Amino acid sequence: MIASTKPSALEMEAIASRHAHLLQSSSKKGLKPMLIGVGLVVYLVFSWWFFSIAHVLANANWGIAGTYLADWVSYEIRPEIAIAPDGTMTVSYQRNSPLGKNPDPEWVMLDKQEVTRAVESPAATVQAPKPKASSSFSFMAPNAALGGGDHATDHRQTAAATRTEAIVTRAVVTYDRATRIEVADKLVTTTHAGETLTMKVDGADKVTPQGTLPRWATQKRLGEKVTLSFGFTGWAEIEGNEVSIRNRFFGWANFLFDTNSPFFGKSYGEVAFLILSGDRIDPTRSNLSLALNNILYNAEWQHLDVWTKLLQTIVMAFVGTLFASFIAFPLCFLAARSITPSRVTNQLVKRFFDFLRSVDMFIWALFFTRAFGPGPLAGISAIFFTDTGTLGKLYSEALENIDDKQREGVKSVGAPPIAVQRFGVLPQVLPVFASQALYFWESNIRSATIIGAVGAGGIGLKLWEAIRTNSDWENVAYMVLLILMVVFVFDSISNACRSRLIGRSGH
Repeated sequence: MIASTKPSALEMEAIASRHAHLLQSSSKKGLKPMLIGVGLVVYLVFSWWFFSIAHVLANANWGIAGTYLADWVSYEIRPEIAIAPDGTMTVSYQRNSPLGKNPDPEWVMLDKQEVTRAVESPAATVQAPKPKASSSFSFMAPNAALGGGDHATDHRQTAAATRTEAIVTRAVVTYDRATRIEVADKLVTTTHAGETLTMKVDGADKVTPQGTLPRWATQKRLGEKVTLSFGFTGWAEIEGNEVSIRNRFFGWANFLFDTNSPFFGKSYGEVAFLILSGDRIDPTRSNLSLALNNILYNAEWQHLDVWTKLLQTIVMAFVGTLFASFIAFPLCFLAARSITPSRVTNQLVKRFFDFLRSVDMFIWALFFTRAFGPGPLAGISAIFFTDTGTLGKLYSEALENIDDKQREGVKSVGAPPIAVQRFGVLPQVLPVFASQALYFWESNIRSATIIGAVGAGGIGLKLWEAIRTNSDWENVAYMVLLILMVVFVFDSISNACRSRLIGRSGH
């Protein structure tokens, strides 16, 4: 048997001094994570109070946000029902209606009646003959009234005329099975979600609800307009002399052909037949050429202009990143302490990099837009300046962290300094440089979209113009979707290239 020996007090003290953390009580070990957790909770509570997050969430208008999101994937048809003081109505649609020049949707039913109205119109002017010229002297004052018919007078008469016209006496707008609006005899009757609201209008400026307003109807003050909200289906505004309808439909209207195209309103089968075997619509070109022209120059979606601006954004990001890489590459050797021993040179170049990258790309874009005017040159310059500073700093740090063994090995064979950099340094850092340049190129496609909004060219400016209208949200969604697709494609390309470069450097 082997006798067990108990460690002495001195041995225990030696072990405790070398491994004090192993002898700590479990309560002390658990105290640190608990303090960190309590600190994190206190910080979150303070942030919640300091930024009034509860108040912001409570007062946020989530309905408007939902309406904007709905506008991204839908379009509206907007009949306007004008109500005259006598109760008759006229119906009109918005300019450039998605339904074309003569809209007549099935969901708008009109009862019309022909009436004959008297219209006063001026009759022909009857003019008396002018007095004959005479050489005799007259004691009458000039322009004095003369007896008989020997003077000039205008006799303007009016004649009564009649005009027959069709007027609307009743209009029914059906949104869906649960929602409809009927206008007749100065009464607007709305049915939605099983509830009915009747409003009386005076044909001028007053709206009077008959009963309590349901939750989907709002009126700020008595007599003012009533706003009806039907969710994704649409909405309406009732005024004293007008009913404004906003009926929403899912999808993007006229995405291929606008209302001026001869292909407008035709099914895909009819368009395919016309392109493949139909008679020429335009004698000077084929139907295929005409269809492509109508798609590219679609007045509502402007596909050619959008795609051109998107390509401009891609080129702007590529050229700006390429120039920044070319300039940052030689300067980074001057900024790296392990390559250039002069501390003054290191500090000057590093402070130059700090100056370029400390000013945000957006600010540079504003500056160059003012200097060069709106266009891609301002965007390229903004990307070039910002990325020169950032890439220069990253490149110099990569140089300072290289393995000196490879460089010392090249030096040991008596190679000149240039050869030392070429064979001892570049093979280690070139994959890193290329990987970072590729990442910045992919990132700058997103950045170029943002700086384009301030006039630096590209699709960003067009996107900002669509947002400012506050009505073309489907166009905004279209451009955002294109940007996402481009970013996804170039992100995949950049990741694949970086993986190959880093993989090669690891072998």
